[in-house]
Amino acid sequence: MTPEPRHPVEPWALVEEGVDIERLAQAESLFALSNGHIGMRGNLDEGEPAGMSGTYLNGFYESFPLEYGERGYGFAEDGQSVVNVTDGKIIRLQVEDEPLDVHRGEVIHHERRLDFRAGILERTLHWRAASGHEVKLRTRRLVSFSLRSLAAIEYEIEAVDRPIRVAIQSNLQANKVDAAHEDDPRKARAMNDVLRPLLSVDHGMRVVLGHETKRSGLVMASGMEHVLEHDGEVSTLTQSEPDLGRVTLSAELEPGRSLRLCKFLAYHWSSQQSVDWLRDQVDASLESALAEGFKGLAEAQRETLDRYWQRADVELEGDPQLQQALRFAMFHVFQAAVRNEGRAVPAKGLTGSGYDGHAFWDTESFVLPVLTFTAPKTVRHALEWRHSTLDSARERARQLRLRGAALPWRTIHGEECSGYWPAGTAAFHVNAAVAAAVRRYVTVTGDLEFERRTGCELLVETARLWASLGYHDERGDFRIDGVTGPDEYSALVDNNVYTNLMAQLNLRSAVEATGRHPETAAELGVDDGERHEWQRAADAMFVPYDEERGLHPQDQDFLEHQPWDFENTPPDEYPLLLHYPYFQLYRKQVIKQADLVLAMHWRGDAFTAEQKHRNFDYYERLTVRDSSLSASTQSVLAAEVGHLELARDYLEEAAFMDLEDLAHNTKDGLHMASLAGAVLAAVAGFGGVRDYGGRLSFRPRLPKGIDRLRFSLEVRGTVLRVQIGAEDTTFTLSQGDSVRFTHWDEEVTLQGGESVTLDIPAYEEEQPPIPPPGREPRAGRKRLDWPEPPLAAHPYGEEVHFVGPSAPHGADD
Repeated sequence: MTPEPRHPVEPWALVEEGVDIERLAQAESLFALSNGHIGMRGNLDEGEPAGMSGTYLNGFYESFPLEYGERGYGFAEDGQSVVNVTDGKIIRLQVEDEPLDVHRGEVIHHERRLDFRAGILERTLHWRAASGHEVKLRTRRLVSFSLRSLAAIEYEIEAVDRPIRVAIQSNLQANKVDAAHEDDPRKARAMNDVLRPLLSVDHGMRVVLGHETKRSGLVMASGMEHVLEHDGEVSTLTQSEPDLGRVTLSAELEPGRSLRLCKFLAYHWSSQQSVDWLRDQVDASLESALAEGFKGLAEAQRETLDRYWQRADVELEGDPQLQQALRFAMFHVFQAAVRNEGRAVPAKGLTGSGYDGHAFWDTESFVLPVLTFTAPKTVRHALEWRHSTLDSARERARQLRLRGAALPWRTIHGEECSGYWPAGTAAFHVNAAVAAAVRRYVTVTGDLEFERRTGCELLVETARLWASLGYHDERGDFRIDGVTGPDEYSALVDNNVYTNLMAQLNLRSAVEATGRHPETAAELGVDDGERHEWQRAADAMFVPYDEERGLHPQDQDFLEHQPWDFENTPPDEYPLLLHYPYFQLYRKQVIKQADLVLAMHWRGDAFTAEQKHRNFDYYERLTVRDSSLSASTQSVLAAEVGHLELARDYLEEAAFMDLEDLAHNTKDGLHMASLAGAVLAAVAGFGGVRDYGGRLSFRPRLPKGIDRLRFSLEVRGTVLRVQIGAEDTTFTLSQGDSVRFTHWDEEVTLQGGESVTLDIPAYEEEQPPIPPPGREPRAGRKRLDWPEPPLAAHPYGEEVHFVGPSAPHGADD
């Protein structure tokens, strides 16, 4: 346990006091800004010191050949890695010829604040040079939600006790070299000097640079423009070189008088357009920025977030630190996708280069379920990106001698980039994750036009893959052999329960969607015979079950394997993949991340309550959580089977994964699926929310220390507000005509404006199962006690009472 939280507990912000050089790289991830198109790490304005500088454009990558000691047919040919593009965040300051550097002089005060409601990163610094001259600096940085190609920085400098001369250098720099990478497969490939310069022009205080990636042939243009406010004389110099643009200003400052500089940045890229056209787009975007000004961009930012929080806020009373962590999670998940038009949501968002900037199946399995109920347009865009990769996926399936589409395990552009096929190509369950995301989006939004134009083809091509991958045995069962499920410590197994159940849902979804859209089905070549084939396979899907043990094996042979020797595994040898060969992992009962337990979450309708309880207790003892994806799922199921304290511990692990750097790799970027998973753990775990068959159900229970939980769900224009206490649940239909759902198996119907309060059944919590030795939940924080606060003003107008620093619930949408 840490004696105090690393960040002051505030309900709507993340604050860093002082400068911790040792944790600088982690802080750069935590304070990163994004809009789903541009991502900027939270580097210091002066650019140095830096753990890892980073500015990223979603989908902009460099390719490289994958190297194999022995190459086999069907191996992926090329890798792809996100490019650290032209860095426009840098603004350097000289005070009487001495550079402002947190390593030098004296840092009297330093604070950074990421405001979840404003979408702005603010920094304040009071610095004394070795010469004794003092300055105060205030900067505000945003990546625009309203104009997705823009970012802006407001930079204000003030002399403190005597007149000083300052020089400001605002840079636009390409091909910055990152620090050397460690030997960790989760990290990005070292990609330096990958941008070939194409143009560099300047005019006034504007500079535009153009570059092209050397192998993938993608072209980008970036530009910066400046607006200066100062009542004295200022000298300026603008320079442009192939990889560098710089605007230098010099001015005399009187004590108490400030100089204010607004820097606007624009980024455009394309695989088809010329650099000249992209330059024109950058100039146009910069003109729009000048017209809006920093104030206008900041107001638009706040308006977007006001709308988001009104429908998305999850309010948790009794634990202010956990409340802050949940809002941190929801803010980062939202900004990772808010302007992702036609692009994926990568595993790290745009906060770092970890995993090479790739998107995986966890986007559809963890991130999109949260966004479906809070920001559904982003889900449509993410699924449209998947749809745009179908040609590559169909080609991949043909290469594997399969029908339909084999969606990639990891990718940026759509091609398979995993060089390790047992945990990549064989993990076909990515198809089912995408299909489930399509099904959920259409069910929740009623967007049948999307289903007709985009969703149907995704469902058809993924169903075709399952139909060709599996087969009917002599008993008539439909089997899927030689696949890898979510647990990457097992590979090439037969009849993985999660894979089979999710494939079953995929097949049924394809039957239903083609039935709703017969013309689209005909265009895709789907006839009644193929639909019957899918239905027959789904109905006959083999789901292994061990009657003697009363357990579902993770795959048909899993329970026959030798258990892993946990007692003799040193704590410093986790994660196991960094210390043991896969050969040893694959043949033992040891689980990297929830697999069968994940099946019980997303396909809980296929299990009885008793089966869930027995399965959870068994697999809890084998799961080492060497993946950040695991804790949230274990939390959801622990809550469902009644282990509420264990569920809370796992919720905390998911929520604090990055804030406390529990996996020791937050420096490479945030864990988007774990952040989204924390929200799922709160809403699906303690809220007990399920949507099996498109029908909402609730089985809520709260653990000790969480006094109340509030959230909203929007389904087809109907907004249902949920408030859960220790003994009862209140449902209010705040928008829409009517809604039907179940609460602890009781049917409930509400009309517009109605509320109902229902009792939560009493229960006695049982002794929870014990995780493997040394792998207990890693929340690692001190729970704080807070005094009762006064009545506080609601941010959207009404007066409410809330606990501790936790903020009030959003108003009606």
